[in-house]
Amino acid sequence: MVRCYLSRLMGERKLNIADVARETGLNRNTVTLLYKETASRVELDAIERLCRLFDCQVGDLFEVLE
Repeated sequence: MVRCYLSRLMGERKLNIADVARETGLNRNTVTLLYKETASRVELDAIERLCRLFDCQVGDLFEVLE
């Protein structure tokens, strides 16, 4: 299982889904699916945009749980 920490990163910066969608140019639905951890796949472009927004590495955004 892959865990997504988007909600934690957003909470730390007090951003809502609309803020992240606007800042990254991602579709609001994409951000919502990642926020709720219900996305079944994510485009590399979306990961890159989120990492740039939060100034983080992919490992800060996602973690593989055993």
